[in-house]
Amino acid sequence: MNDSKPEENKSISEARRDKLEKIYSLGIDPYPTNFSRSHSNKDAVKLYQERESKHETGYNTEEDFQLAGRITAQRNMGKASFLDVNDGTERIQIFCKKDQLGDTYSLLECLDIGDFIGVDGGLFRTKTGEITLKAKQIIILCKALRGLPEKWHGIQDTEKRYRQRYLDLATNENIKTVFQTRSNVISQIRRFMDQQGFLEVETPILVPIAAGAMARPFSTHHNSLDQDLYLRIATELYLKRLIVGGFEKVYEIGRVFRNEGIDADHNPEFTLLESYQAYADYNDVMTMVENLVSTVATELLGSNQVIWSNHTIVLAPPWKKLPLKEAIYQFSNINIDNYQDPNQLAKEMNNIGIEAKYSESRGRLIDKIVSSKVEPNLIQPTFLIDYPVEMSPLAKNKPGDPALTERFEAFICGMEIANSFTELNDPLVQRKRFVEQEELRTHYQMEDHDRLDEDFLIALEHGMPPTGGLGIGIDRLIMLLTNQQTIREVVLFPQLRKVDHL
Repeated sequence: MNDSKPEENKSISEARRDKLEKIYSLGIDPYPTNFSRSHSNKDAVKLYQERESKHETGYNTEEDFQLAGRITAQRNMGKASFLDVNDGTERIQIFCKKDQLGDTYSLLECLDIGDFIGVDGGLFRTKTGEITLKAKQIIILCKALRGLPEKWHGIQDTEKRYRQRYLDLATNENIKTVFQTRSNVISQIRRFMDQQGFLEVETPILVPIAAGAMARPFSTHHNSLDQDLYLRIATELYLKRLIVGGFEKVYEIGRVFRNEGIDADHNPEFTLLESYQAYADYNDVMTMVENLVSTVATELLGSNQVIWSNHTIVLAPPWKKLPLKEAIYQFSNINIDNYQDPNQLAKEMNNIGIEAKYSESRGRLIDKIVSSKVEPNLIQPTFLIDYPVEMSPLAKNKPGDPALTERFEAFICGMEIANSFTELNDPLVQRKRFVEQEELRTHYQMEDHDRLDEDFLIALEHGMPPTGGLGIGIDRLIMLLTNQQTIREVVLFPQLRKVDHL
């Protein structure tokens, strides 16, 4: 895990602690409570450039700037030294001269890369053309007792990058940009939804029934209530309660939790946008999804085309629509209508190289065909539409075909980005579907099926208008917009196995 030998780490740590003691012996507090900064580094450089353009060569600012940040480089030249200080907005060079700083100059001997300092002084441009602050005063703001990874290579151990993300951010500007983009993406999504007239709401994270998706939940226990609770696997059923209550457009952006595998595009906790719109169906939601994704990309990147891996992805509407049954036949040569019996379907899947068990449900088997044969071919934005009812217990039947539902999943670069239904609002049919899910869960104990939520059914019996629902995986969308190949690169602190020591 460590990038250097244990004895080297120990000696470096001991040297830093010795410097800490020396700082204390000088009567200096190495951990002061605050520092009054006048500008960020970026703003200070910009202001200097604006004023320099109005003066002759060799302009020095008349007023002093108070800047702060982390030391990222040191260059000692005897009676003068240079420090590079980065505050997260930009790196700036600090020029330290002994006759200018006086006794404070000796403090430089106690500073290391990784320490935070505050500096006070005027700005000028060096002979090499670099905008620099000439320090009149240096104040130590935080003594770091551990060093940063080597500047030019950063952290080479991928797991360490995830486990100690703070070091990754401190030494890798590219990954820092990814998470700045992540924040901007979520802000743009909120702006889009608000402009569409949606109301942002918050629903419970701890729930008595983990329903609304086919996933295994995490469980906990509420001591005061003496009741087992679950971390939500979706926000769907609570958001639909709000549609019952009279809100016509609602959405939530929040964490959901599914106790399942970890891979390139799955993390046990992830960020999900869910929205519900009264008097809409899945066709309306399709239009909203392609407009949302295209708009967010254009606002953030200046284009609705993005590069992901070696693909140029065109996000502009309209996106391709492909019925699920046609897609399965196109890419696997299986006509699922000919295989109503799951055992027969499993046999045919094994014949074409898809590992299938005879103990699996028909819905689970169809999902496997989609995952192995269809999804990898959906590179450009594509809506797979009209799913079998076995796979969609919360979706309304497609008129004229009781075997299908009005459901779509949106795929880009082989990843599911969005999932949507024309929501089932017939309480009797919904109850029947939930009962069937409970029976399937009993019969196929190794599979995940939805759960019966009696309180939601009671709400539905009070009447819910026709509604279009949507879920978008925010993490995968950010993977697409930042050209990242694994979800761990867009989650600040992904789940990892516990280790005793870093």
